[in-house]
Formats: sequence, structure tokens, C-alpha cells
Amino acid sequence: MISFVVPAYNEELLIGRTLESLARAGADLGEPYEIVVANDASIDGTATIARAHGARVVDVNNRQIAATRSSGARAATGEKLIFVDADTIVNAEVVRAAIEAMNKGAAGGGSAVAFDGQVPRYAELVSPVLIRLFRATGLACGCFLFCTRRAFDAAGGFDETLFASEEIAMSRALRRQGRFIVLHESVTSSGRKLRMYSGREVLKLFGGILVRGPRALKRRAGLELWYSGRREDPGFAGD
Repeated sequence: MISFVVPAYNEELLIGRTLESLARAGADLGEPYEIVVANDASIDGTATIARAHGARVVDVNNRQIAATRSSGARAATGEKLIFVDADTIVNAEVVRAAIEAMNKGAAGGGSAVAFDGQVPRYAELVSPVLIRLFRATGLACGCFLFCTRRAFDAAGGFDETLFASEEIAMSRALRRQGRFIVLHESVTSSGRKLRMYSGREVLKLFGGILVRGPRALKRRAGLELWYSGRREDPGFAGD
């Protein structure tokens, strides 16, 4: 069994297309799969939309992405886990590559990432550099990460003391369990945060993390990019 685990908080605008892409990719695999949506205290139509798309909804009240990912994984029944953000579209090629990697013994991995729509100039310049850096250092971007159940359990799941960068910590933990592969195949994630936050805001946020060090990732305050609840006007989604 393959389990797609989708953490979600107030994602009614985008989760439908994510779940549709997962269903298409899952059907193409020709083996059993499930979609588990870890609905983290949403107050919009996220859960209703998820159920309408055939997903199993697990309601949690964490307001913390690491804990929500782990909650979804604990509820899932698959031997292979694929974590996909609620604003990310996958395709059959990237899912097949992830499954093949695990079948060949990889403990886990990630993928290349592209962003939808038009993004600010600073993002056009910085994003490719960050993606190459993640590949060179063997780290998964947070919007798509896969691992075997065995490796997930041995790693202890996502580090629930972290409010951000949990995918980096998980990549490192999985590498200790076996091979970790960053695929050449891509997923498409929403560029909304890049459009909603100015370069100055992003620089201030990451500058604050650098100044405060690792302890900055262990509290929600100061991590508004992930927790403010700011949502993009759907008219500017760029689809």
C-alpha cells in the first residue's frame, strides 16, 4: 500500500487540484494507494473538499507542520509514505520514480520543484540556486518527501519540536537509515508565498532566523511565512 499524506490548514482554494493530481498518479501506478489528509484545525471547507475527492480526513489541532505530517503518517496504513503539501501538484512520473527508488532500497528522498504562475524577480533569481543547493546537499524540499514506513519509524517521525525546516531535519534523519535520493523528476508547488511576501519581508524573516539560530525554529512567533494564515487572492494564482 502507498499512502499519500497531505497536511492542510485552510487550503480550500488549492487542495482540490492537489488531490486530483494524486488520484491520477495513484491510478497510474496499478497498485493499492490511499490519500490521507491531516486537517490541522481548518475553519474553511478543506475537510469537505478532501472527503469529496475520496481522501480520508484525519482531524488534528496542532498548528504545527511537523506534528501534522506525523499525525497523518500515523493514521496512514501504507508501507510507503509520500508527503505532499496541499498546494502542490504531482504527476505520475515523479510518483513512479519515488516508488522505484524505495523498491530499490532507498530509505527516502525528495524531488525537484517548480513554482506555478509568475513570481517576483528576486524569487526567479534565488529559487534555482536554493533548489540546486538542496540537491547538492541531499535535502528534500518540504512540499514533496517520501520514505518507507520502516525508515520513518526508525527516524522517529518528523521532529515535532520544530515549527519550520522539519523537512531538512527529516532528510538528515532518513539518511541515517539508508540511501536518500533527490529525484530529477519535478513537482509543481504554488508560488503564492513568493508572491504574497516582498523580498524585504522574506529577508527580514530569514535574517531573524540566522540571528536567533536553531531556537528560532522551535517557536511559532517569527515564522509568519508559514503560520500567518495569509492567503493569496485567487485572481493572482497565475494558473
